[in-house]
Amino acid sequence: RDCHCDLPSTAPQSSTAMPLSYIKEAIRDHTAQTPGSVDPKVVATVTAMMAEIEKNGEEACLKYCRDLDKWEGPAVVSKEEIERKCAMVSDQTKRDIQFAVKQVRAFAEKQMASIQGFTADIGEGVTAGQKILPMTTAGCYVPGGRYSHIASAVMSVTTARVAGVKNVIVASPPKNAKDGVHEAIVYAANLAGADTILTLGGVQAIAALRFGLFSGFPADILVGPGNAFVATAKKLSYGACAIDMFAGPTEIAVIADKTADAEVVAVDIVSQAEHGPTSPCWLITLDEKLGRDVAARIQPLIDDLPEPNRSVADEAWRNYGEIILASTREEAVAKSDAYAPEHLEVQCEDLKWWLDNLQSYGSLFLGEEVCVTHGDKSSGPNHTLPTMGAAKYVGGLSIHKYIKIVTFQSCTKEASARMGAASARISRAEGMEGHARAADVRIKKYQVAASKL
Repeated sequence: RDCHCDLPSTAPQSSTAMPLSYIKEAIRDHTAQTPGSVDPKVVATVTAMMAEIEKNGEEACLKYCRDLDKWEGPAVVSKEEIERKCAMVSDQTKRDIQFAVKQVRAFAEKQMASIQGFTADIGEGVTAGQKILPMTTAGCYVPGGRYSHIASAVMSVTTARVAGVKNVIVASPPKNAKDGVHEAIVYAANLAGADTILTLGGVQAIAALRFGLFSGFPADILVGPGNAFVATAKKLSYGACAIDMFAGPTEIAVIADKTADAEVVAVDIVSQAEHGPTSPCWLITLDEKLGRDVAARIQPLIDDLPEPNRSVADEAWRNYGEIILASTREEAVAKSDAYAPEHLEVQCEDLKWWLDNLQSYGSLFLGEEVCVTHGDKSSGPNHTLPTMGAAKYVGGLSIHKYIKIVTFQSCTKEASARMGAASARISRAEGMEGHARAADVRIKKYQVAASKL
């Protein structure tokens, strides 16, 4: 296989940047994809499906479910079916899911406690403040295609519940034509606090969540990962409701120095490559020997995976894998921040320095002891994270996505007149006479002396 691992190569850079040396360079450019970029054919397909479901409602939704997923059963998972499926889950799996829910809830509660409402006298007779209000309804999509994303149910539902969302609706595709939603997903969603679980996947699931089909509660926000069709349906819904983010292929970057264990680094890279054939995997190393050692280990680790994981990881590493040799810590930081990876592991000395200096990432994993798998499944911080460079300007799914920070204000009559004079003058400077008169009428009514204005 062509791993591009023979000699360091120098990639062209701008005149102001030092050239970068690559022990392995990606064949394909991951920056060709940007947040929200979508194949026009996918957009056309999704647009037509969403329009049909909006027009014809639940029956259109069920028809797509029959045609695409071969599911003939009901859309809503009944209370009895939830109990039956939960009974199918092993005790060990239940304990593991309980652990994950506990951790995610604990972190979400800390986030919630960090956001405060307030009322304050801000001077000039004005009282103002902010309130923290949860959204009314969250639509949580939980993938169940190549993998059954138990952890996605934990992350999205638990966080919504801690935020105080009133209605939490989960949709997940049937695992096959007769068994419906994966039993562990049902258990996780139910344990985390979902009000309704729908046996729906793909575009029809997003449409049902958005329009409130089968539940009566249209989503104020749509969250959760999914394929290109799911992501496009969410994108087309944005504006009518909120979404968590425009999601792309999952990413991992590892920054490692000479103290890192090459086997651990290689295993971590391969663990994320199995997500999908377009998942970028980057190693930025300060030590060439380590970089070459990791490069030599990755392909055997990929070959040892079961199918279909092996083929997926092989394609991802071949086309999107990179090993970059940085000459300084600062250069490593600059390269990592330029990529703004979804997941960023640091396996180096002086972890606090890296925490203080790295700026752009979805979630940061400091030290060999913690890895992306922990964050993906059970450590506590949310695993729904920005991709394709979006971490330069946005964070991942959190309490903040499910709440609104709204403001309020009141004032004394004298303050109304005093503000009115300034506001009227600003309004007239802008040419907005109607605005000015709304201020003037209060000045006149409250009869505040002109000397006080």
